[in-house]
Amino acid sequence: MLSVGDDAPDFELPDQRGERVSLSDYRGDTVVVYFYPRADTPGCTTEACSFRDASDEFEERGVAVLGISDDPVSDLAAFAEKYDLPFRLLSDESGEVAAAYDSYGEKNMFGKTFDGVFRNTYVVDPDGKITRVYEGVSPEGHAEQILADLE
Repeated sequence: MLSVGDDAPDFELPDQRGERVSLSDYRGDTVVVYFYPRADTPGCTTEACSFRDASDEFEERGVAVLGISDDPVSDLAAFAEKYDLPFRLLSDESGEVAAAYDSYGEKNMFGKTFDGVFRNTYVVDPDGKITRVYEGVSPEGHAEQILADLE
């Protein structure tokens, strides 16, 4: 895992509208970078909607939220529209960015082994340093936990 104090790996990925987004675009701002396994599945929907419901509080604190999965842009667009998600969802189809954040690898589900995204979150400060790490998070109340920790 990346640790508090590490430089956050920069990246450039397409968002749900196909626009290129890089972490360096947010230099000078605090950014929550959260990795989630699959758009429009129960846990990922719960987590995304918790960020949506707290979006005003994040905005008031000047904190940007970026969600990253290995879903294609079209799936992210449908997910964002269906749940009225006000933040950017980024498509990391190759898993390279997730891997750079120790958030991609072998998973087991229903007796099958496959590579996928782990549910981890990083808070990145205005200088690009990691200030908080959340590994294997529970989707329920995660956004609220981050807000409390940012106080």
